[in-house]
Amino acid sequence: MQHEKIVILICDHSKVEENIQVISHALNKGSWIYLAPHQDRALSIPEGVLPQGPGFILNSGGSSNGPHQCLHPSSHLDQSAIATGKWLKKLGINPQQCLILNALPLHHVSGLMPWWRSQLWGAKHLWMHPSSIKDPKKLETLSQDLLEKYTQPKLISLVPTQLQRLLSHTIGIKWLQCFSLIWIGGAALSNDLAEKARKERIRLAPCYGTTETAAMVSALNPDDFLNGANNCGVPLNDVELKISKDGTLKIKTQRLCKARWHKDHLEDPRDTNGWWKTEDIAKFIFDNHLPNLLIQGRKDTAIISGGETVYPENLEERLLRDARSRKLPLEKVLFIPIADHEWGQRIVGLISWSQTTTKKINPIQIVRSLVKDWLPAEKPIEWYECPDLKQNESGKWERRKWENWLSTHRR
Repeated sequence: MQHEKIVILICDHSKVEENIQVISHALNKGSWIYLAPHQDRALSIPEGVLPQGPGFILNSGGSSNGPHQCLHPSSHLDQSAIATGKWLKKLGINPQQCLILNALPLHHVSGLMPWWRSQLWGAKHLWMHPSSIKDPKKLETLSQDLLEKYTQPKLISLVPTQLQRLLSHTIGIKWLQCFSLIWIGGAALSNDLAEKARKERIRLAPCYGTTETAAMVSALNPDDFLNGANNCGVPLNDVELKISKDGTLKIKTQRLCKARWHKDHLEDPRDTNGWWKTEDIAKFIFDNHLPNLLIQGRKDTAIISGGETVYPENLEERLLRDARSRKLPLEKVLFIPIADHEWGQRIVGLISWSQTTTKKINPIQIVRSLVKDWLPAEKPIEWYECPDLKQNESGKWERRKWENWLSTHRR
């Protein structure tokens, strides 16, 4: 569907080359391109409020304030790619000589940017259907091709859900070992996954970025990762980071989105000094006087219970780690707050088991036993089995979706 100033592109990974042709044509005409994930994803932005194109309109989840769209002139994507290229050069990797594989959806900034980088760097780019990662036979063939046909440095971006799936079998591990560098972002990398990757000498580069910033703003050197570092590295050369008084991360960069369309109006995410305040709680870990970014949780998911502030992401990882250390088949955990007159908020736990349990095994009793020594504010007061519990394709929890699920299933 096309308008004079806006091109609405329904992204389809099975037709990605056709999608790219539409993008190229629209950019040449100076249009704004809305990368829509689904056929029914409507765009409510009036043409008259849009600035001069060309550029991209990208969806962002917006955990606290609801979904919105970010407006990025194509020059912002150029700036992001240039900064990432400079980061690679510091590692001794020539961006132009790289092979970039891409298994992320085009309508996400994380799937758009690998292709955009290849165009700016003059590097080779290969699209992968996301389902390939779930197919060991396809991966085995692809691993052989990568090793036999391509000798240049190989790069890929993955989300933790994909990494977890790949680390679960030997073919996936072998495929991961083909890469010179694997950016991992979109959601927190658990300590458990990080240790598995280190054990197999997989060169992860945990990074932090947002739709608002046209992808990554910091990344960890994979050598530092293999040596035990657990953070998102130092800021890229075109980015300033600082921590506000309440612990939230603030970002300043020329490639911060020009505007966001939210609740039927355009808003500038910057304050008067050009800083954008994220919803992420963070701190710096200094290594050789350099600030390495550590994300501790989300301000918009923090739970205030009995006067204590708890971050559900940290508790979820803790429970999964404890379960795996006991070889229990706990697959997914999600903690959701509910209102409580006395405590302010209490936690409810949703879980899914990775295999069918027998009548002798009660998953709810098992997880209750795992948290029995937790602090009262951290301990869920109710538990529910939810077989369909999983993150979205970006590896993020759609917490509102599961809050709605809970409201319909709660006793």
